[in-house]
Amino acid sequence: MGEVDQAFIQAAEHRPKLDTIEIEGIPLIDLSISDTRDIKLLVSEIADACKNWGFFQVINHGVPSELFTKINIAAKTFFDRPIEEKRKVKRDEVNSIGYHESEHTKNVRDWKEVFDFFIKDPTFLPASPEPEDKQMRTLRNQWPDNPPEFREVCQEYAGEMEKLGYKLLELIALSLGLPSNRFHSYFDDHTTMMRFNHYPPCPCPELALGVGRHKDAGALTIVAQDDVGGLQVKRKSDGAWVPVKPTPNALVINVGDTVQVWSNEAYESVEHRVVANSERERFSIPVFFFPSHYVMVKPLEELVNEQNPAKYKEYNFGKFFAARTRGDYKKLKVENIQILDFKII
Repeated sequence: MGEVDQAFIQAAEHRPKLDTIEIEGIPLIDLSISDTRDIKLLVSEIADACKNWGFFQVINHGVPSELFTKINIAAKTFFDRPIEEKRKVKRDEVNSIGYHESEHTKNVRDWKEVFDFFIKDPTFLPASPEPEDKQMRTLRNQWPDNPPEFREVCQEYAGEMEKLGYKLLELIALSLGLPSNRFHSYFDDHTTMMRFNHYPPCPCPELALGVGRHKDAGALTIVAQDDVGGLQVKRKSDGAWVPVKPTPNALVINVGDTVQVWSNEAYESVEHRVVANSERERFSIPVFFFPSHYVMVKPLEELVNEQNPAKYKEYNFGKFFAARTRGDYKKLKVENIQILDFKII
């Protein structure tokens, strides 16, 4: 990626402090049920984590440890290939799935490269964010020829993430006092996307960020991270940036904007970022659980009443997602659309 140029440099107020001290981290939740650990306790822990942090880590999630080994090898093998090989599956504004090395967050370029694919192939999304445009676009995954087992490993891992995603959605629903399957119908034709992130060593980690501060647009995100660390969460209580300490075989979970709206702000989508590292490369594998493109997102009627009126206007998820992704390729004059644009004052 060469030397740090102006495109990567964060505004002074958003540059990371690299001497972060160790402080209390996000909750670690055991998803297993036993004689001493019933579903009520688990749901209570999920509720507390979603309310107080918007983030938590899970263990005993059911994903085989050997699958983590396979997917991490696949990621490193792909990113170690020459840039001209990776660019054979490069994404663009027409086909937004594949390899990309110049993504922007908040109009500042991220110090990373990525490879994206959809769990459902093909996936259908609106052609544009314009309300009157009814055209759809069909997006198909682009798979590299090498490594040869790459596609198979990705699809196996994605299947496990899909199962875990539904399980987490059920626990979140129960934690809100809703039936466990309350969210299922929103994901019949889900647009869930999986990503490989590669963060090369950065010569000026005090100026750039692997990923700038942001919130996730979907329902929830499931992240596998390696042992390098770098993910930071903005603590709700005081705004401090808290590092998410890597835990062996754990997955990092965060609720996104869609759950914030569905829950009518009982749960909040929280800002997070990734700091760069001057010595070691870092890999992470997030899965963004997105609803079907035709879902109209609004506060759930069961959670709205006279004392707690709806805090958001209804919006179409597919159109919202189409608008959010416009800034991935170039610097825009204004910030991308946010759920605050639908907030009822």
